[in-house]
Amino acid sequence: MHLMLLKIRLMKKILISNGKKFLLYIFILSFFICSFTLLKRNDQKENEKILGADISFLPELEKKGIRFSDKGVQKDAIQILKEHGFNYIRLRIFNDPAADSGYSPKKGFCDLEHTKAMALRIKKTNMKFLLDFHYSDTWADPGKQFKPSAWKNFDFEQLKKAVYDYTKKVMTELKNQGTPPDMVQVGNEINHGMIWPDGNFSHPDTLASFIKSGIAAIKEISPSTKIMLHIACGGQNEESRDFLDRMIARNVQFDIIGESYYPQWHGTLQQLDSNLNDLTKRYKQDVIVAEYTIHKKEVNDIAFNLSSNKIKGTFIWEPLNTWERIFDKQGTAIDSLLNIYPVVSKKYNIN
Repeated sequence: MHLMLLKIRLMKKILISNGKKFLLYIFILSFFICSFTLLKRNDQKENEKILGADISFLPELEKKGIRFSDKGVQKDAIQILKEHGFNYIRLRIFNDPAADSGYSPKKGFCDLEHTKAMALRIKKTNMKFLLDFHYSDTWADPGKQFKPSAWKNFDFEQLKKAVYDYTKKVMTELKNQGTPPDMVQVGNEINHGMIWPDGNFSHPDTLASFIKSGIAAIKEISPSTKIMLHIACGGQNEESRDFLDRMIARNVQFDIIGESYYPQWHGTLQQLDSNLNDLTKRYKQDVIVAEYTIHKKEVNDIAFNLSSNKIKGTFIWEPLNTWERIFDKQGTAIDSLLNIYPVVSKKYNIN
């Protein structure tokens, strides 16, 4: 009997010991599984793939009565794009487009209120949102960067404050309605500067100060928002590097280099490929194509094959109604062009 009790006690000790080892094994295994899952999620987050479109004209087109359809079914244009692989929408914003000299006199398209309404539609479809500040009442590009009329008599310090205050106001109102931008451009195609004449590229210290004021306001309201510097030098390496080197030397902090690519101004596809690959290797920032229209397959192949980017991608410019559009004038999808994008999305595993 005594021997039996000793055997039972010994078995209990073995079971307890083995049980502890088993529980430890389960704990270690669970820890590694959780760690792997988190690393995988972080890797997916860091290695973001963007298939984007600038559709800022959409409210104007709808106001004219244009409705969009795919395969005979009328739908929101944003939803049609999403169903064909797009995951990001870009919107431009002007300071006072309703001004007589503005982009949209008396109507105010692409102002803050129109942008807020579009942001809600974008987020409703679970897509991401890039906001493009022009810091002008009308179009800003390498050939013109008109100062907002309300700022025309401001000196340097007043302009810096105006950039900060305006950017903060826009970001605050977007955040308050639950639609903070996932990415923001501080200026549009600014390789020749912005807010001329003060912020012309010939005054790089002033230009950098204006950019930093915008970035400070963005980060104050939405610290996680990515910052893009957008230049129009798709195939022009020397000009790209000159701009970027000068801004980096002045401690402008940003995440993404965005390049416009229109071959009539920015060179061949080979030059685009060469420039983007050089920028990717040369700078810590990610490199994307922020505007393009033709050579849809080729531009996307170049952008998604850049070697070391954590963020890869493209934004087609105004595909609803401009240049090589993917819808006709009645809003009907042009299958031969729209159907390029599901192929790109599948090829590069874009979610």
